[in-house]
Amino acid sequence: MIIGDMADRIFRGVESVQEGVNEALFEPVIRLGVTGLSRAGKTVFITSLVANLLDRGRMPQFSPATAITAAYLQPQPDDTVPRFDYEAHLAAITAREPHWPDSTRAVSELRLSFRVRPTGLLGALRSTRTVHLDIVDYPGEWLLDLGMMDKSFAEWSAEALDAARRRAEGAAFLATLAGADPAAKHEEPAAKTLAQGFTAYLQAARASGYSDCTPGRFLLPGEMEGSPVLTFAPLPEGRAPRGSLAREFERRFDAYKREVVRPFFRDHFARIDRQVVLVDALGAIHAGPKAVEDLRRTMSDILGAFRPGRVGRLLSLLGQHKVERILFAATKADHIHHSQHGRLTAIMEALVRDARDRADFAGAKTSAMSLAALRATVEETRDHGGATLDLVRGTTLEGKRAAFYPGELPEDPAHILSPARKGAESWLDGDYEVMRFAPAPLTLRPGEGPPHIRLDRAAEFLIGDKL
Repeated sequence: MIIGDMADRIFRGVESVQEGVNEALFEPVIRLGVTGLSRAGKTVFITSLVANLLDRGRMPQFSPATAITAAYLQPQPDDTVPRFDYEAHLAAITAREPHWPDSTRAVSELRLSFRVRPTGLLGALRSTRTVHLDIVDYPGEWLLDLGMMDKSFAEWSAEALDAARRRAEGAAFLATLAGADPAAKHEEPAAKTLAQGFTAYLQAARASGYSDCTPGRFLLPGEMEGSPVLTFAPLPEGRAPRGSLAREFERRFDAYKREVVRPFFRDHFARIDRQVVLVDALGAIHAGPKAVEDLRRTMSDILGAFRPGRVGRLLSLLGQHKVERILFAATKADHIHHSQHGRLTAIMEALVRDARDRADFAGAKTSAMSLAALRATVEETRDHGGATLDLVRGTTLEGKRAAFYPGELPEDPAHILSPARKGAESWLDGDYEVMRFAPAPLTLRPGEGPPHIRLDRAAEFLIGDKL
């Protein structure tokens, strides 16, 4: 078994070296990871990004646009990973009656290749080159699991139970746990009851706007649903004799890290060199101060998984990767008037300040912005009670046209973050509403992708230098 593991690692190493040499010397590959927590808009972001890179008429801030002579989709290099279903998702948002595509539930990939004409003084002496963009789509809930790798079952349990006690959604699970005896002999019905109660709590917490809800596979189990590796729950500290429920949960926790988290890191995450983290900051603000503080902590934890920094040319030839650029993007900017976009960006920058400082120190470039990958609203201004209100108008998910005023975000992000850090139950000086809009019907002219807000600036930061 040990010899087999060593052979597997050596084989992977040789493959990495071969791939690294080919990429560095012949056809460079940019591996862009796209992640975000529930309802952040990952699927729409990738779909609109690819459509706008194929037809660049709406990408004025994307500097390589004029140097690209052709862009085309190719099969992704990893035959074992599902292809991101770009065509189906594009059809959903461009249909006569458009609708939002299905959300991300597993890892998928898509390869977009560019033929790029060299520019500059020596451009005429160099031939057109090919650059590949491999987009890796994965749930943010899985990313948070990487933070479990360095924790014991006891450490993780203490943190998970502390979070459950601070959230109203954890009451039912804690009541079920109080009636269980972790030191008793393991019985599978009791294990399932606790695991199901814990999963229900995580689902409720996520629905209420909380971001840190691990293990992520409990929320998106896929083919592992019902398996023993997903049938455990946090337990209070105490005796754990052989054959007990506590000992079995500890074993399953270790198996989860070994069989679920580590393969995800090895096979997908560790090869990424550019990353965008999509954040539904408006949704967290609407959910209240506790959800905002939870989001801030989660952003810091997410960054710890990225191993940010720069890798020299020699190490890149050997297949070594670190995330060189990270974009933190507040999505759904079209849900507020453009006059408030600067305030949303400032709040986003404040939310990820700790995370960005650590990444910058490690040598990675980071940026924060607000954007809308697919613009679903138009803006208008109305007089109301002697005041002027900046509104957005769109079609609700129920099919009704509506003008909406979400409330005014504060100029100073501290007015959001300070109550959040102090554990306030609600906002004292404002009520920030959220309305979910359906995608608007589109009429695309030749050469144009779907309408967006700052998607070209996001693409410029993430991949512009490589093209």
